[in-house]
Order: sequence, then structure tokens, then C-alpha cells
Amino acid sequence: MIRPRNEHTLAGVCEVRGRGYWSGREVRVRFCPAAAGSGIRFVRADLPDRPSCLAISCNVTPGSLRTNLRDGDASFEMIEHVMAALYGLEVDNCVVEIDAEEIPGMDGSAKDYVHALQSVGMVVQAAARKRYLINRNFRVGDEHSWIEAMPVCDGHPVYEYWLDYGDHSPIRPQSYSGSLSAHSFARELAPARTFVTAEQVDRLRREGVGTHVGPRDLLVFDDSGLVDNRLRYDNECARHKALDLIGDLALTGFDLVGHFVSNRGGHRLNAELATQLAEVAQVNGWLSVTPDGSEPSVVECMRAIDTRQDVSKMPWGRVA
Repeated sequence: MIRPRNEHTLAGVCEVRGRGYWSGREVRVRFCPAAAGSGIRFVRADLPDRPSCLAISCNVTPGSLRTNLRDGDASFEMIEHVMAALYGLEVDNCVVEIDAEEIPGMDGSAKDYVHALQSVGMVVQAAARKRYLINRNFRVGDEHSWIEAMPVCDGHPVYEYWLDYGDHSPIRPQSYSGSLSAHSFARELAPARTFVTAEQVDRLRREGVGTHVGPRDLLVFDDSGLVDNRLRYDNECARHKALDLIGDLALTGFDLVGHFVSNRGGHRLNAELATQLAEVAQVNGWLSVTPDGSEPSVVECMRAIDTRQDVSKMPWGRVA
């Protein structure tokens, strides 16, 4: 059984530079230490007054092929790989400064983010890390595409992905299943890259999106297979989908202990499950949040969803 742990933040500041997949802009991301209990907060360093957004599921906005966040004037695109890297390495409190709207895609994986975070190390903080132990089954989706969260006997979180796009897809059916730890995440999942079909690339370019991105920037599959690249794992596509699942479920704002199985799921279903788990944790009293007065809590945001309130107008203060 995994022992409860205290929260972690970074021991120093690190940064990553790259281009946004969608915008093509050069972007700098700085990871900075943050106070215990503050969570992951994205900051727009390029805008007046540096607007920010807490990385929790109630701030997710719809996006195609990626996860986006918005809170007022602060909007961020394609945050899932950064969230996966932070969650996978157990960095609980961090300020993520970005000088554009879109997080850089790098090589389509979380590898560069993991290397940057590992380069500065972590410090243990006084606050206990909040955890939610899955004690019954949860399911979102339909018979074609679904995600299920189930209890685990040994207390070690397991993430599993089943990928099958049918007989006509150039991407063959494959799966991944593994127990999550900081070591296993860095070794087994962080290097797994984003993938698309050549048909998707052509469609995006006709729309004027991602015109600078080629087969060396991510995995592209045509009818003959992988284009001008080599796989890092035989099941790299399924591993990357598991990485996305971890990054999106990190938006609950607390550790999850359970067995998570996704069958052809994507960002929309990931966000739906994250919201459901956060709501259930709040209702059952298994999540205790006491923010320092400068940030809205997970509980406040979930109540805002339940009552259809504007999250930006929620009161700021302590919640027992």
C-alpha cells in the first residue's frame, strides 16, 4: 500500500523553450516553486497584470485534440503534457509561466518537461498531499468509447489504454498498462509522442493550422505506416494516450489511487471523468481543501459548476 506523503514543490526555477504546434510561435515556459496548498497555477507572463488560471477541471474549455484552460483573460492551450509531467513526477505546487497562449509541443512528448523538472529537483513541504482512493467503479462514455475508474487492491495507481481505430486505420490496435510512479512515468510514458494520420495533417494545413509541423515533430501515419520516423516503443501511441489520461486526470487537483482503463477515450472523456471524481470526493468529504486565501479551492469550483455560477465571481477564502 502506498504510504501517504507530503506535498512537493520545485527546488529551483527551470524553463523549456519551443514552438506551439497550432500557432507556430516560439514560446518560453518557466516552472517556479510555489507555496504548499497552492496547486498548479498557469500564468500569462506576456499579458498586462499577468492573469493566471488554476489547473483544475472546472477551468477546462472545449478544444479539438488538446486540453485547454481559461479563467477570465487567462487562457492556455495544450496543457496536458505539462500537467502529466508535473503529476507523474509528484510536483504538486508550481507556478507555470508562459509567454503565449499555447504550450510548446516540443517533440510531441513530455520528455523535455520531465528533464527540465528533474534538473532542479524537489523539496518536501509541510502540508499533507490530498488523495482520493477509488472505492467503487466510475464510468463515462458509451459502448464505443469509454473510461472506467476502479479500486485497486494494493494501493498502487494503474493506468491502462486500449487503442483500436478499426481495420481502415494506418495505426494498428495496441494497448498499454502500467503502475504509475515517478520512475515509471519518466521511463515508460514521458517519451511517448503525439500521433496523427496524414489525412489529419492535410486537413489541419488546409485550415491554416500546424503548417510548420512535419513527421519529425510528432508521429505521422499514412497508409504505408509511420512516415520518416522511428517508434520509441512498439505501442508508443497507446502509451501517449495513457500520458494524456494522466495529465487530464491531474486536473482533479489531488492524487488518485485506482485502476483507470480507457477504451478509445480522449480529452473530452478524460475531463468528464476528472470533473466527476472531483465532485464525488467533495460530496463524500474525502477531500479537504484549505487554501491560503489567495486562490479558489477545488471545492469552490465544483460548487460553482453544480449551481451554474460564474467561477470568476466565487468568494475567495477558507473552506473547511
